[in-house]
Amino acid sequence: MIFDFRLEGFAAADAESSQTHSGAWDCDITVLSEYHHTTGTDSVSYYAAYDHNALSLAGDEAPQIATLLVTRDLARTIYTMRAEYHASLPFAQAWLVERGCPQDVFEHDSDGTIGPADEATALIGDRIRASASRYSVLDIWTFYDEDSGLARERGTLARDTLAQRNPIRVFLELHGANRTYTVREGAFPDEDTARNWLEDRSTPLPPAPEDHPAADARRERVALARSSGAPRVEACGLDTLPAPSTSTVQQPGPGRSR
Repeated sequence: MIFDFRLEGFAAADAESSQTHSGAWDCDITVLSEYHHTTGTDSVSYYAAYDHNALSLAGDEAPQIATLLVTRDLARTIYTMRAEYHASLPFAQAWLVERGCPQDVFEHDSDGTIGPADEATALIGDRIRASASRYSVLDIWTFYDEDSGLARERGTLARDTLAQRNPIRVFLELHGANRTYTVREGAFPDEDTARNWLEDRSTPLPPAPEDHPAADARRERVALARSSGAPRVEACGLDTLPAPSTSTVQQPGPGRSR
């Protein structure tokens, strides 16, 4: 089923937009969320999608979470479409926030998704979503379970531009039982040291040294939500989606650059 990006009657403003739109049509994608739409002279839409063909196109470690930003110039009936791939949903949401999507649209659970296993996981997700351009992503990967085809580990290697020491960060998202996932952040002095740890993993992941003041604010918000009966504030996982397709597609997916 082809998703309707509401571009009927619009022409692509540039070659990148045309290629990204064609890639989205050619790929087997599932739009997970239409997070936000603006109105006015320019209509902007923010999407998160799941690319079922990522494995067959880019190999066993290919990330499958894509974000798409669609801007429609209503006066000139032209559009731009930009896309990016991510290993985890919080980094995908941060990409959208940096491009104008309101952060509060991510504050609610979605039925059929998995949630964070502990408070540390939820806090890291909150911080990544609010990070704007704080983290410069260096590499991403996803390891899959051979039997189910679902993700068992998602990883992001990034540079923390605000860190005073050990600026290279590894975010490991591990998926376990009971429909939960755990995220841990490791800190390294340089990229080579981080990559060596990822290859070896014989020692514990060295923890990030900073204290994060967002923790107290989030605990207060969660406590208030629970006491009022409001929906829990949780990050969402994607492993309840069907196993990725193994069919071969000749064209690259939308905006794949990694």
